[in-house]
Amino acid sequence: MRGLALPRPGYAAVSRWFLGLGLAALLLADLHVTSLDPYADLMRLLGGLVRPDVLAVEGTSILYTVAFAVLGVGLGAGAGFLLAIPFARSRTVRIACAFLRAVHELFWALLLMQVFGLSATTGILAIALPYAGICAKVYAEIIEEADLAALRALPPGTGAVSAFAYARLPEVAEALRAYTLYRFECGMRSTLVLGFIGLPTMGFYLESAFRQGRYGEAGALLLAFYALIGTRRLWVRARTLPLLALGAVLALPATVGTTAIGANLARFLGHDIVPAPVRGASLLVPESWAALWAWLRPILWTQILPGAAQTLVLAQVALVATALGALVLFPLTARHFAGPLARPFGRLLLVTLRSTPEYMLAYVALQLLGPSMLPAILALSIHNAGIVGYLLGRHADALRYRPDAPRGLDLYAYETVPRLYGQFLAYLLYRWEIILRESAIFGILGVATLGFYVDAAIAELRLDVAAVLILATALLAIAVDTLSRALRRSLRIADLPVRLSAAPPATPAA
Repeated sequence: MRGLALPRPGYAAVSRWFLGLGLAALLLADLHVTSLDPYADLMRLLGGLVRPDVLAVEGTSILYTVAFAVLGVGLGAGAGFLLAIPFARSRTVRIACAFLRAVHELFWALLLMQVFGLSATTGILAIALPYAGICAKVYAEIIEEADLAALRALPPGTGAVSAFAYARLPEVAEALRAYTLYRFECGMRSTLVLGFIGLPTMGFYLESAFRQGRYGEAGALLLAFYALIGTRRLWVRARTLPLLALGAVLALPATVGTTAIGANLARFLGHDIVPAPVRGASLLVPESWAALWAWLRPILWTQILPGAAQTLVLAQVALVATALGALVLFPLTARHFAGPLARPFGRLLLVTLRSTPEYMLAYVALQLLGPSMLPAILALSIHNAGIVGYLLGRHADALRYRPDAPRGLDLYAYETVPRLYGQFLAYLLYRWEIILRESAIFGILGVATLGFYVDAAIAELRLDVAAVLILATALLAIAVDTLSRALRRSLRIADLPVRLSAAPPATPAA
């Protein structure tokens, strides 16, 4: 007898597991509201949105936001395309790309500042490095999924480069273009967030406005950012890309941060991130390893393990809240549920939610509610529910119902959700790793996740400790991503689309 095969978990079992873990994590989460009058602060914020102080907006911050995004995403997408070609055949490339995308842009920026200072180079590379890993993986998937019929029509002896350029690239060009445009939207959000650590993007002025109670200026900056995202399809086109790239280079801030880049890089790699006990010591003697373990052990027990636990708690609660929010929100954009007047407003709401960076949402919620895990949970669930709800609405519009299908709540509960549930789980499992990455960086705002300890280590110039903590964050994200892919394969939903560019095309409002 060959042994008994374990039964595959079904949709219901996986849903119960995640819901149970989410409820258990909720009991461990810090959800206290410490603000004296959050309602009054919220009214002041809404007042700033209603009466924005447009004249107070620093125009150069908008230029820098666009410039960093154009150059960072362009560099990352270009490197990602080159890495995508050997991605399927090289384990080394796959591991390198997994590490690049597992480290959040803010962590990359905090490390790069030690070499390049508070400069445009830091902002561009902080976007380009993780986006290279992300684009390599997605581009490789798009290339592997392409129709191979054109390859079979090539004459014998055609070289690999020619075969790729003339047979495969034309088949995938449109999918690559669509995903790159979506990644540029993500790059705009990431670039704004980099302003919260001092780079001169819109986020820098937004944080200053919130700190000083200038809600009219904050409202104007938010509206300007939404306008940039909302009009992206009008000014980011194939024929405008050369002008955008040239304009981005010319619009970069004049400050260079530091001119001693070579010396800084040598010091950073050869000294700063090397664990203190083994700097200049030989690793061939047992005493060095004993000193290294004595140094690492308290970091592991007092920072990595509690930080990882809090990161997982935050991510699990946010994932379950995202699921519930998406199920509530997606009918607002589906033509079978929202009327011709309500549907455009529903789409506008969900596009706004998905366009608002989680870090910025958490920062705003922190001003309203005070320091706790609650602002981070709200930010993650609102943003990701907007994304998943928007995508599910597009899938719901692509469904075909029988003529005698029920209406209203029965259509939602008995026809639509059951047919979309596999796709719904695919989106959630894909967003799981992304939510975890964001949960880690919320430590910079004071939540006791891994980012809290990273920020403290960098503030104290203990870059060797910060490097170990960032490595632990990356390994945790890689582990969750691996588990997510395993669950998608087990549920037989690994081939369902999880990218915005792969979702069904949006249908016109009914």
